[in-house]
Amino acid sequence: MLTDLVTDLARRYGDRPAFGHLGSSISFTELDVLSRRFAGWLQHRTDLQAGDRIAIQLPNLMQYPVVLFGALRAGLVVVNTNPLYTVEEIQNQFSDAGVRALVVYEPIAGRALSSAMGRRLDWVISTKVADLHTGWRRFLLNAVAALKGAPAARPSVPARRVWSLRQVLQPDSGHYWRRPGGQPTDLALLQYTGGTTGPAKGAMLSHASLLANVTQLRQRLEEAGLDGPQRVMQPLPLYHIYSFTLVLALLATGSYIELIPDPRNLRQLSRAFERVRPTLFAGINPLFISLCQHAEFTQLDFGSLRLTISGGMALTESAARRWQEVTGSEVIEGYGLTECSPVVSVNRPGANRPGTTGMPLPGTEVRIVGDEGEVLPFGESGEIQVRGPQLMLGYWHNPEQSEQAFSDGWLRTGDIGQLDEDGAVKIIDRRKEMINVSGFKVYPSELENVISAHPDILECAVIGVPDESSGEAIKLYVVSNNPRLSAREVREYCRERLTSYKVPRSVEFCDDLPRNAIGKVQRRQLHERALQELQH
Repeated sequence: MLTDLVTDLARRYGDRPAFGHLGSSISFTELDVLSRRFAGWLQHRTDLQAGDRIAIQLPNLMQYPVVLFGALRAGLVVVNTNPLYTVEEIQNQFSDAGVRALVVYEPIAGRALSSAMGRRLDWVISTKVADLHTGWRRFLLNAVAALKGAPAARPSVPARRVWSLRQVLQPDSGHYWRRPGGQPTDLALLQYTGGTTGPAKGAMLSHASLLANVTQLRQRLEEAGLDGPQRVMQPLPLYHIYSFTLVLALLATGSYIELIPDPRNLRQLSRAFERVRPTLFAGINPLFISLCQHAEFTQLDFGSLRLTISGGMALTESAARRWQEVTGSEVIEGYGLTECSPVVSVNRPGANRPGTTGMPLPGTEVRIVGDEGEVLPFGESGEIQVRGPQLMLGYWHNPEQSEQAFSDGWLRTGDIGQLDEDGAVKIIDRRKEMINVSGFKVYPSELENVISAHPDILECAVIGVPDESSGEAIKLYVVSNNPRLSAREVREYCRERLTSYKVPRSVEFCDDLPRNAIGKVQRRQLHERALQELQH
């Protein structure tokens, strides 16, 4: 069980720091003690029962692992919730999951709790940015955060109790944790995802599937001699499954993990990097690009950095090359999806194969399947299907979609890819984002990787728009660092490097691209924008 992980780590690493943010940290022992207190409070002061759902809506704070492990120790099922969600998004998720309790970041409590109007939400625990800091740092950081943000609204909602996390974690509560019964196959996490098709669904991840992926990742680190404690910088949100499982795997090695509450604050991130001197950094494509353009970051000493990991979205060659030029660290890319807890394959540090996401993790099988269900040979493109111990149980309260997601025990990912002769995985794109130009298949990621190598292009995104003559035409959105760059020059650059039917029909310059919480470009929003423009 995941709950046994904390106990074991406290025994092995004791007072060594486990998590930190904004200049303070908590040890493995403190993580164990505080999560036990939270679990005891849930068991003694609430009517929550094992299997009930508790939502965690926090940025990257030390409170997150305390609450996570405490909830799991009480036998609850955790529902990770993005702090940036709108009221409607929160309401949809909470309603679908049947959330009964919520741990929320106080500045957004009003928005989060207003979504509960008219439905059952019995227990609410709020926390401020520095609630696990001590002394003057806690008062100062909380005061600064209050001045910078909107005033926190006190909820007037049908919540039976509203508590502060500091109240809950008091040492003299007398609420001792009792280990609940349970099996490794029990549900641990409801992780909402767009899935392979359609609207967001709750992927049911068990203790066993998450622990399997943690073990698999540790084995891959051990292969590169990185199985010992590391200093990790984690700017990616823990409510996203990529960073969630990566943090669990690194925590299991006794690593110290520096959490970055706001990765958009590049100045604060750079100063944390200088202070922590991480040996391992986890990021995604747009973050690598932004940091390599930030003057303060590029002047840092990167001598401590041993490994950089990329996941969650495609890594472009230009971003990987620039990161290595600035930091001296090669980027190791992996591939996964929520339904796989999430990692399927990742390159081996020291044996990186750029352009691929590496070999499948130990115990994981990958096959490529054609349109007629036939298994394709090496080098041919088709749907990626996965089999292994890290697969989800299914989709929450959605047996039809659960059945469609599997084929004879293999997960149908909806991603298009290839296997090379050695078995390394190469991702082409999502099947549903493929563009059909006069019967020819065009994958946006392939074009974006080529076009983003232009020295004046920071980022780009490719979509398909309706066209009477060819069925679909390619439209390119470009974020450039050169205001003089023209659409004609971009198209000429493409003609020199791409087959004629892959050259964008139109090019539009923009200041930025729409993204989701982790920073992945939302092509769907660009497609909707393009359709509106066509209609006018």
